[in-house]
Amino acid sequence: MISQDDIDAFREMKKCYIFDVDGTLTPSRGLIDKEFLEWFLDFVSKEKVYLATGSDAPKTIEQIGEELFNKVERVYNCSGNSVWEKGKNIYNNDWKLPQLPWHFLETKLIHSPFEPKTGKHFDERPGLLNYSIVGRNADTKQRKQYVEYDLANSDRIDIAKEFNINFSKEYDIVAQVAGETGLDIMPVGKGKQQILENFQIDDIIIFFGDKTEPGGNDYDIAEAVKKRQDGKVFSVNDWKHTWTILKSH
Repeated sequence: MISQDDIDAFREMKKCYIFDVDGTLTPSRGLIDKEFLEWFLDFVSKEKVYLATGSDAPKTIEQIGEELFNKVERVYNCSGNSVWEKGKNIYNNDWKLPQLPWHFLETKLIHSPFEPKTGKHFDERPGLLNYSIVGRNADTKQRKQYVEYDLANSDRIDIAKEFNINFSKEYDIVAQVAGETGLDIMPVGKGKQQILENFQIDDIIIFFGDKTEPGGNDYDIAEAVKKRQDGKVFSVNDWKHTWTILKSH
């Protein structure tokens, strides 16, 4: 007869941790804290850990380092549209945003009252487009200016809502708030929730993310995890919050 201890041990073996990166393991667009990295590398050596981020592989490596990038089970870059396993790229989705919705975003950029606009407002990645009014060339001060503007005016939420009303059904695409300053735009169903197809039905999924509210790019995967048996979601404020939770379990 199988004992309860054996059952518990087996269930522990099936536990899988999935972490967003930006704002969850690192400061937004920043480098992982050195002390936390040392602790987290030890955690990864003991647990099955996966990363799911809207960023591409070079940006993720810049933020967390090659050691951690290569040590986790898999990294799902570009919301799962570019998959890396032990340092090797094993899958890419080559989707591109159609011309009409692209033109809509260009018009929004031109007519936005926010300044400064720093350039690199359209960042094409495998399977998605990252769009930013302030631009990815912004320095820390300029990003902070946009964050304050966005919080006061719901700028990204409003752009995403208008975009989705105009284009979601016709083109089967969706815009989601991502990070501190951007929107991620991708085919419907090709957000982070798609990575759950790679897990077994009896895997116990524990997800950590900072954009789990409706309209955020962690929302769909968080809701899907909640529907799984024993699935658990932690909505965090920053990497320090993530670390506190991990140390308390």
